Amino acid sequence: MKIGMNMFLWTTHVGHQHEALLRDIKATGFDGVEVPVFEGDVRHYQELAAMLDDIGLERTAVSAMGDPSMNLIGNATERASGVDYMRATLDKAHALGAKLICGPLHSTLGHFSGEGPTAQEFAHSISSQRLIGDHAAGLGITVALEALNRFECYLVNTMDALAAHLDGIGHPNIRAMYDTFHANIEETDPVGALIRNARSVAHIHISENDRGVPGRGNIPWHDTYAAIRSIRYDGWLTIESFGRGLPDLAAATKVWRDFAETPEAVYREGYKHIVYSLGGH
Repeated sequence: MKIGMNMFLWTTHVGHQHEALLRDIKATGFDGVEVPVFEGDVRHYQELAAMLDDIGLERTAVSAMGDPSMNLIGNATERASGVDYMRATLDKAHALGAKLICGPLHSTLGHFSGEGPTAQEFAHSISSQRLIGDHAAGLGITVALEALNRFECYLVNTMDALAAHLDGIGHPNIRAMYDTFHANIEETDPVGALIRNARSVAHIHISENDRGVPGRGNIPWHDTYAAIRSIRYDGWLTIESFGRGLPDLAAATKVWRDFAETPEAVYREGYKHIVYSLGGH
């Protein structure tokens, strides 16, 4: 397994100004970082890839779609815009050197219809994801869709629902991500949900119940890591935490307070938590 740190704690646009931070993340012991892919062109991500190579950090990518005009489960115009956006995002992730991109890349983050998902919305999602999957396959990238809690999306809130939807999509480049924060909210048995849907899981986010320092809250970590070992998962364990420094992201993720005394506490203590829980790294 590899241990990663999601850069959302600091920024949605990683650049050369973050070099000192990235070097400290590497010095802490991390194998790589999870880079937000939003603004910037392909050249920016190529330059960022060169810097990360120099530091010795591997990377995954993360993104989200907050604009309803690019809703992948919406009308034909919205879906076409969303697929175009995802193709461009995948091109940037490829330039970054990421072989996996994760996030709620199935529907618009924070956008609600006022009711649960419809059969038509699932059908729209299947057609959108198959197009995205084809583009991802050409780039050698896996798209790991995320089941989010009911307060952030309505299409898929549980791992069972996500896995069933992936079966409908039926594309090898469209997989699932398991996130301990969301599972803690939505699953009656978070650990069982991971084990039951292990065949679909391509990526795991390590996130405390309050999005703070992993190991300080009430996530059933002992049982979670035991499950990760039992399913023979060998991908990334990436810490995801949020702060108040990014107003738009804080609003989207409902972050109104700081969850740790410093960002350094999150990644330094979080890294030790994962290594200790795995019995060495």
